[in-house]
Amino acid sequence: MPAAAIAGSRCRSRLCRCAWLAMLFAAATAGAADTIRLEIDGVDRAMSDNVRAYLSLDRYLQRTDLTDTQVRRLADRAVDEAADALRPFGYYEPKVNSRTTRDENTWIVRLRIKPGEPVLMREVDIRVVGAGEGNGNIRLVIDGNQLRPGTRLSHPSYEKLKADLVRTALEQGYLDAKLTRRELNVDPMQHVADATLVLDTGGLYRFGKVTIEQDAINPELLDRFLRFTEGEPFSGAVIHSTQYALEDSFFFSVVSVTPGERDPQTLTVPVTIHAERIKRDRYAASAGFGTDTGPRGQFAWDRRLVNDAGHRWRLQTTLSKVLGDATASYIIPIGDPSLEKLEFSAGYVNQTLGGLESERYEIAGGITRSLGYWQRVLFLQLSQELTKFPDSEDTRSLLLIPGISFATQPPNFLTGWVREAAYYVELSGSPATLGSDASYLRFYARGERVWPIAQGPWFLRLRGEIGTTWVADFSQLPGSQRFFAGGDRSVRGFALDSLSPQDPNATGDSGNKGVGGKHKLVGSIEIERDLPHDLRGAVFFDTGNAFDEWSTPLEYSVGVGLRFKLPMLLIGFDIAQALSEPNKKPRLHLNITQVL
Repeated sequence: MPAAAIAGSRCRSRLCRCAWLAMLFAAATAGAADTIRLEIDGVDRAMSDNVRAYLSLDRYLQRTDLTDTQVRRLADRAVDEAADALRPFGYYEPKVNSRTTRDENTWIVRLRIKPGEPVLMREVDIRVVGAGEGNGNIRLVIDGNQLRPGTRLSHPSYEKLKADLVRTALEQGYLDAKLTRRELNVDPMQHVADATLVLDTGGLYRFGKVTIEQDAINPELLDRFLRFTEGEPFSGAVIHSTQYALEDSFFFSVVSVTPGERDPQTLTVPVTIHAERIKRDRYAASAGFGTDTGPRGQFAWDRRLVNDAGHRWRLQTTLSKVLGDATASYIIPIGDPSLEKLEFSAGYVNQTLGGLESERYEIAGGITRSLGYWQRVLFLQLSQELTKFPDSEDTRSLLLIPGISFATQPPNFLTGWVREAAYYVELSGSPATLGSDASYLRFYARGERVWPIAQGPWFLRLRGEIGTTWVADFSQLPGSQRFFAGGDRSVRGFALDSLSPQDPNATGDSGNKGVGGKHKLVGSIEIERDLPHDLRGAVFFDTGNAFDEWSTPLEYSVGVGLRFKLPMLLIGFDIAQALSEPNKKPRLHLNITQVL
């Protein structure tokens, strides 16, 4: 067959695969056909959504037993309902026309809306009296509100402002706060409105006596979990954060942080903390399957209370076709014990990395500190590593590796707080002057962020990785310090760690001959859409590679996915097709992704 025909055949094959993936995504995002289709023109999305919420017709869209007369009656009623739905947005004199047509088995109801002249705010009077008159957080609510002279009247903004004023006052410790005046006067004929709000904060309450009932850890350590002290302004949010910190501590099975009756004379609120000791030992075993790892199992033994100073230790072992390890860790809480610790570990790791096999014994120590939005870890690791190459001599390396890393604070699974972004940066190295067999400096960073698109059901997810190594003799670098790409968290469409430079001494075409690279670059763009029943569909484009020279071309793939949404996680399946290499079959990936 001519070369052009072969190339054309390959191109058609890849286009067919891409079309097949697109059809799967379209099928996943398609919904059931309505027996009535409602179309609303002339207003923006927020108003259109509110009109739908008001319409009796919207509750009948899936009904199959409606007569033509009933549909037209609902369409006529929709005219007045749509007009009512626009009042919260400041439109009191809209013109709404309704038209009903039939298309095979579907009625089409079209509402054409001309909102008309809006009602504008004329006077906005917001006052604060009481002890909180000068509170900065309450002032921020007032300064940031949407009700201003000359702006369009918005009932939702008015209601939000009322709720925000009272909520913020309560959060700041003004527990007797209330709105003593709340007026919204609308003159539809003149198209103007006036708003008056007066917030009386009352006095500022403070934390009173703190009573603690527990016998698991020493009082000094428990005090470091508290987010408040006696005499500070009272805050319900601080009460909750203290509760979550104690529940996350590994020391207690039951925790209650309970405010007592507030005393209007002394303006104080006593607090009682009751905590019950958790069982000393915890055993956990799990099994699973991953596209890249195959069957895998894990066993862990936690001793959660070694002593009343909060020390604990953990033994963990993992087994899969690409990783086998056994690690012992000893953790000592320091500083803020919820976020800061001193940790020592020792372990054995046998890991497959591309075409390499890394077998190593490691001893490490690290200190974790909280720096606002970030966690910083200073660590020192001693590693004895055997690297087995595909078709080259094995190497042994003794490394002393100091390093520093920064990571965004982990999300709080108890509060439901999730991050819109997650970042990690690490700098490490192993100087020969300290006795290491290889002298190098290694930098690695990764990041992921999610943006909602137009506050709708669509989301944009970006993910990236970059790594680079400065080393005089790359052949001395052990496998664990080299870079690889490919897999369900990298360039989908390629197997785990399959992208990297090949062994120059390798012969034959069977097996992975990758030996890792000096550098790594990976990027991913993903468009996601929420679907019914807690599902989310996605289409994505991945690109990246691990290489020795920055001029090396990047590989790339495309695919579709379907995820099942849990409160903090997405569990999903991806089908990815490599485009940069011909004749590759689509790959199925099972993945678990944090909802940022």
